[in-house]
Amino acid sequence: MTEFDAIDALLAGAKQEVPLPPAEERRSLREELNLSRAQLAQALGVSASTVGGWESGRDPSGEVREKYAYFLQGARTKLDAAAAAEAPANDPGHRDDGPAEADQAVVTADVDGLSTPQPCVLCGQPARHQVEGFPQHLDPAECGTAGPAQPEKPAPRNEPRQPAPAGRQSRAEHGVKVVPVGRRVQAASDTPDLIGSAVTAALAQHAGDVEAATAALIKRAIPDAMALLDHSRKGGRYDVVAHPWLPDILRKQTARGADQIWEARPKWTRPELPAGQHEVTALDINGAYLSALKTHLPIGQLEHSTGNDHDRRRAGVHLITPPVWDHDAYLPNPIGNRDEPGPLWVTEPTLRLLLRLAGPKYGLCDPPEIHESWTSGATEGLLEKFRVALKDARDRAITEDDEVTLEYVKAMYAKFVSTLGESNYNRELYRTDWMHLIRSQAFANLWWKAHRAYDEGLMVVRAMGTDELHVIGDWQAVFPEGRGVTEVKVKDVYTVGNDQDQPAQPPGSPS
Repeated sequence: MTEFDAIDALLAGAKQEVPLPPAEERRSLREELNLSRAQLAQALGVSASTVGGWESGRDPSGEVREKYAYFLQGARTKLDAAAAAEAPANDPGHRDDGPAEADQAVVTADVDGLSTPQPCVLCGQPARHQVEGFPQHLDPAECGTAGPAQPEKPAPRNEPRQPAPAGRQSRAEHGVKVVPVGRRVQAASDTPDLIGSAVTAALAQHAGDVEAATAALIKRAIPDAMALLDHSRKGGRYDVVAHPWLPDILRKQTARGADQIWEARPKWTRPELPAGQHEVTALDINGAYLSALKTHLPIGQLEHSTGNDHDRRRAGVHLITPPVWDHDAYLPNPIGNRDEPGPLWVTEPTLRLLLRLAGPKYGLCDPPEIHESWTSGATEGLLEKFRVALKDARDRAITEDDEVTLEYVKAMYAKFVSTLGESNYNRELYRTDWMHLIRSQAFANLWWKAHRAYDEGLMVVRAMGTDELHVIGDWQAVFPEGRGVTEVKVKDVYTVGNDQDQPAQPPGSPS
């Protein structure tokens, strides 16, 4: 074979990438066919977040690009054909005395008939079909969410309508509550209640059996959480990398082992109490992981850097030498209980906690020494809509004494965090770094609760895990009591020591 033959063979085997339409057209084609990202993702063998990335401007490559291009071309052809078929009907001179075949086409991946009508997940009225496993009306006209058509009341002939002054509402009118959807807003009533719909459908499917409905909802908590996350990301400013390459420090060393990230879980007990008898209150911090969803999360793939610098616009994991902590007699160490000295890999929340404590406001330690980092551009609000949706559902469930929804929501955010790493239960989002960061944020939040108690004059006795804080003193003057995420509950009340003990020791402290 000559050199020219090799070039000819190379050219013969080479092929250009299939062209794709602009990002905004990709989304438009999918939405005009009433297809969800999840449906398209399942057909292409990718995650819904990946489809969202393509619709935001990122391009796929290889075989999946050809599949995606095939779908987009087919969608355009289908929509063009439908538009051509509707053209005669829109012609004023056209007359059609035959029956209309359909007012609207419903495109779904899984539509089944129901032998017994079940409550529609949208309006609660009996429906004879289910879409993707959820009872629904196929014809929007039958669905109660649309509401009955109300004829407009004509204005009196001799009294023309006067527009209301700008900035003022008529007493007869009610304001429209709106919620942010990307750059735009929409009426809150138009926002689907995915959590409420799922609970209604589960109760209907199990004939009102609370235990059976709760068990079924918990079983599907992970895919439902991912669907809620995907819905909350619509119109988002950031294109999340759902399955990034991860450095070895974020990979398990053995099948049942752990990776190299230290989450700074607190397991601290005050070594000594003053002489005498003390009443200790064990407080339970509500929704610890739910609150921790508000943390600085890296958006893209982590990138390596070295040096003792911290960029607050980025987030990830850092190899640091932690500072000496001289306050263990009354406050837990911010990096948790660690026996081995030397450098260790910590997360963004732990590093930010240490840097803040080293600042002039607190001055409790020296700054940590940063050796190297794996970080990406970050934002604290990446999961904010997701968190607020879960929090609002949790608050409503508590107000209405709805234990089914409460347990369902708890399972959604707890399992969401626990399956972000190497898990077979969540294939939509693989972000081990996020899992560590969210957990560490929960531990950091508990540390700040302990510091607040100390700063307000309480005696801190124990700090455990994400949600357990033991204190001595008038804690109700410091923390509001209740079941909300900003409140605390009493887990236990006990006494330690007596008038003769010198000194008293809390339970679990070293002898």
